[in-house]
Amino acid sequence: MLQPLRCFTCGAPLGHLWKPFMDRVSAGEDPEKVLDELGVKRYCCRRMLFTAVTYIDKVALFDSPRTRELRVKLYSVPSKGVGGEI
Repeated sequence: MLQPLRCFTCGAPLGHLWKPFMDRVSAGEDPEKVLDELGVKRYCCRRMLFTAVTYIDKVALFDSPRTRELRVKLYSVPSKGVGGEI
């Protein structure tokens, strides 16, 4: 749901590559070329950057009053849901 910080397979740090990768791919560059130029050689790390989808905004739309109540009760983490109330 969030950007990958490390490769799930080999544990290599990838968090510092996320923004340059996304900026360049969004600008229309070829993802394969961008990964090569960023120095990402292992196919496991390439997979992490290439297939990562940040969909936290989409998941947040399904936040219900019950899940907010449980989050506050269990973790003491209030949050504003879609309606703005806790």
